[in-house]
Amino acid sequence: MTPRTRPPARGQAGPGAPPDPKYCRSCGRRMEWRKKWERTWDTVLYCSDACRARKVRPIDADLEEWLLTRLRSLPRGQGIDPADAARALDEEGGTLLHEPARSAARRLVNRGLAEMVQRGAVVDPSTAKGPVALRSPR
Repeated sequence: MTPRTRPPARGQAGPGAPPDPKYCRSCGRRMEWRKKWERTWDTVLYCSDACRARKVRPIDADLEEWLLTRLRSLPRGQGIDPADAARALDEEGGTLLHEPARSAARRLVNRGLAEMVQRGAVVDPSTAKGPVALRSPR
C-alpha cells in the first residue's frame, strides 16, 4: 500500500491541474484557465479585450459604494436589487447602468463583501441569469 499524498493547498495546483480560477477586474465574472494563458496566467487581469478597454470607471466605484452603503443599512438577511443602484445613480432614468450595476455586485461578491441570491438561494454571480438580489454574507 502506498502512502497517501496530501492534496495541494488552495491556490496551488498539482502537477497537470489547472490553477484556481480568477475573476475579471472589470466585469467580475470567473475566468477559467486556458492553455494559451499557461505562461501568462499570473498577469491575466481581464476576461476580454472589451473588459480591458473598459476597466473600472468612477461610476463603477460609485455603484459599488452605493450598494455597500445600502447593504449595511438593511437588516441582516434582507437583500437589494443591483438595478436599484442603477436607477439611483442614472441621471437620465434609463437602463444604461443596469449591467455596470450587476458587474459592481459581482465584484463585491468576489471580494467577500456580499452574497448574490436568487429565490433565497446563493448563486454563482458569474452564471446567474434573471433577477438577483445582493445581501450581506452569512
